[in-house]
Amino acid sequence: MKITRRSIIGLCSGLALFVVAGCSSPNEQANTANTDGATGNTADAGEINLYSARHYDTDDALYDNFTEETGIKVNLIEGDADELIERIKSEGTNSPADVLITVDVGRLWRAQEDGLLQPVSSETLESAIPANLRDSQGQWFGLSKRARIIVYNQENVQPEELSTYKALAEPEWKGRVCIRSSENIYNQSLVASKIESKGEQETENWVKGLVANFARPPEGNDTSQIQAVAAGQCDVAIVNHYYVARLKQSDVAEDQEVAEKVGVFFPNQTADGTHINISGGGVVINAPNKDNAVKFLEYLVTPEAQEIFANQGNEYPIVTEMEANSVVSSFGEFKESELDVVTYGEKNPEAVKLMDRAGWK
Repeated sequence: MKITRRSIIGLCSGLALFVVAGCSSPNEQANTANTDGATGNTADAGEINLYSARHYDTDDALYDNFTEETGIKVNLIEGDADELIERIKSEGTNSPADVLITVDVGRLWRAQEDGLLQPVSSETLESAIPANLRDSQGQWFGLSKRARIIVYNQENVQPEELSTYKALAEPEWKGRVCIRSSENIYNQSLVASKIESKGEQETENWVKGLVANFARPPEGNDTSQIQAVAAGQCDVAIVNHYYVARLKQSDVAEDQEVAEKVGVFFPNQTADGTHINISGGGVVINAPNKDNAVKFLEYLVTPEAQEIFANQGNEYPIVTEMEANSVVSSFGEFKESELDVVTYGEKNPEAVKLMDRAGWK
């Protein structure tokens, strides 16, 4: 059995009580694993305790395949990244956590700044993952990529009208832009990247112009923004690419109708490239099963695991030789930003303050 975010909240009344009040450890709340794989019994090979902010059922295939190939059992606890980080802090040196996985580099950077991750030296990880998508000290590694794209209403917008993120702050887009709140880490990282590449003043001018063009106050997740574009509540929105892919693959007729009404545009193709973020992970500072934790991260960059990220998660593989699935590939090839993603974390405090000053709620 796996522990979800709701379980984390419900098991204890406060994070500080996780250890002292006797919350079940992941060893006691294990994700079901195959103990009869060809490699042998999981009791012989050991285990890892995985704290993951990825809430995708498709990831179960990653854990099951890893266990089948190595005999190492995966004990999974899922939750919001900030909750998991606070849990590791509260557990202190007694934390059973071996691996922390998040859906944004900003949270990995925060965990690193809090001293919760340890450096790992792995030729497998370093050779598979581009340098700008992993920590130079080996404390965290990108495992999959997500592009921050523009979706547009195909009845109201021609792709030739689109160009850059910056252009969405121009007067012609007034009342036509949807986006989720400034509390969203994806948006914070986008703004942080612009602070790094364009400077604080230029970025603030852009954000102020973007806010002035909002069709409505920010609300909902990325799927909500796509639905709003399809419904004509706004003409464009900034979202992660895989939300569109999910709608296209959905068995629900309404989802497919939404997907048919919107187009996908990769911004900044004649400039610095489309903003790229990562889902990634690192080995926790007091990991009781460090060797197994490193094996798990190395497994996640194998062709088998990268195909699961691509085919079942609709993400772009972190390994350059691997390809996206057919739905994501149908969006087209694009130039991606080569900015070092560590800057998203480093510039996050500035980004949050800037967005607040600009009135991005």
